Amino acid sequence: MSRCKQPGTTARSGFTVVELMVVVAIIGLLIGLLLPAIQAVRETARRMQCQNHLHQIGIALHNYHAAFRKLPPGGIEVRPETPRGKQIAWSAMVLPFLEQPAVYSQIDFNYAFDHPVNAEAAATPIETYLCPSTSRPQVLNRGKGATDYGGIYGERILTTNYPPRGVLIHDQAIRFRDVTDGLSRTLMISEDANFRDGQWINAWNLFDQAFPINRAPSFENDIRSMHPQGANGLFADGSVVFMNESMELVLLAAICTRNGNENTPDLKR
Repeated sequence: MSRCKQPGTTARSGFTVVELMVVVAIIGLLIGLLLPAIQAVRETARRMQCQNHLHQIGIALHNYHAAFRKLPPGGIEVRPETPRGKQIAWSAMVLPFLEQPAVYSQIDFNYAFDHPVNAEAAATPIETYLCPSTSRPQVLNRGKGATDYGGIYGERILTTNYPPRGVLIHDQAIRFRDVTDGLSRTLMISEDANFRDGQWINAWNLFDQAFPINRAPSFENDIRSMHPQGANGLFADGSVVFMNESMELVLLAAICTRNGNENTPDLKR
């Protein structure tokens, strides 16, 4: 037997406005809580990819050393030391060891990095030289393939860096046996993200460290990244380390020299 609806009552269905607002507020709160976690996971993945790029560069440099019994010079005839010099970078010299023989074969090392004869090669993007965390409108930097990684020329935190004491310096090829501070305690390459002269063919992608990590003014090439709280670095033994931007300056200066005889801890421990 069915029951009759009482007079004056109506059937209730759906959500009230208040209930709908509560649901929307809860969803908004959940999204607000989840977004930072999602962004953190994505950044972790990008940082790991950046480390993998540096690892590949390390393998290329070690294979170069095995082939020629020395590292490439940081740059050839770098300006303004050599007016109208070729200014070709270490990162162009190791291309065959990065599985880029075709690009390497296009470079005429008898001419400068910005000579028209090298324009086509210079305009080729090399993915290994790009950090995925670096935001940029295009993979070219003023018409040339960009790079987010620079060679260590030395340090200007505690000294004038003369003569230069880094692993990659102008017109001189360093051997691993010249790195008397120890390969595991000497920085060889680090991030220098989105620097205005960051072009893989251009030997101005060298620097002597002068500021805390991620603290250099925009006109200085220095250790900087788009990663929170630090930057990745490649040591001469081929290991890659995330260096915290709170690192003491004395320690930072020490790892940027190859022969300073400092008592430096192994950052990988």
